[in-house]
Amino acid sequence: MATDSEWIRDGIAASAAMIGGLAESADVIGEMGETIVSALEAGGKVLTAGNGGSAAEALHMSEEFVGRFRNNRRSLAAVSLVADPTAITCIGNDFGFDEIFSRQVEGLGKAGDVLVVFSTSGSARNLSRALAAARDAGMVTMAILGRDGGPLAGAADHEIIVPGDATERIQEAHQVIVHLLLDAAERAFWSDDAV
Repeated sequence: MATDSEWIRDGIAASAAMIGGLAESADVIGEMGETIVSALEAGGKVLTAGNGGSAAEALHMSEEFVGRFRNNRRSLAAVSLVADPTAITCIGNDFGFDEIFSRQVEGLGKAGDVLVVFSTSGSARNLSRALAAARDAGMVTMAILGRDGGPLAGAADHEIIVPGDATERIQEAHQVIVHLLLDAAERAFWSDDAV
């Protein structure tokens, strides 16, 4: 049975174009990678957060730091603020959904740590409050956003905005950014005698 696969080709082409556009942000991605490496070298950690599909990006980033990206090397300190359902439901119940990340930042973050938030729309209030809590704690903040950046545009020390209207294409580009940031850390911490 023949299938009309034109929509598949269109989806692949749209994804490739979105990812190809990241080349314009190569310097920013490089700076973010260097900042993360510096924080980890100084004994800091990376905290990550996002909602929905962006929560999956946050989880993926932190687990690759703690585990490994491509090569064996020492474990790197990272915690995803979306990983603990008991903390999220406790905070959400007692303080409201807008505080689920900021309360964790207050408890876990310290000066010199890095907070990385992911949002395809840039409109999540819980991420805005997390960024504010991170600034108060003396942390470095990073936002990986989509569309026009929404209200979160300009709220972090470092940001990348992936323009476009298709959430799935933005998420695909965010995945590439995650892998490039992980690659930066791997290049800094991997050696031939690594674990």
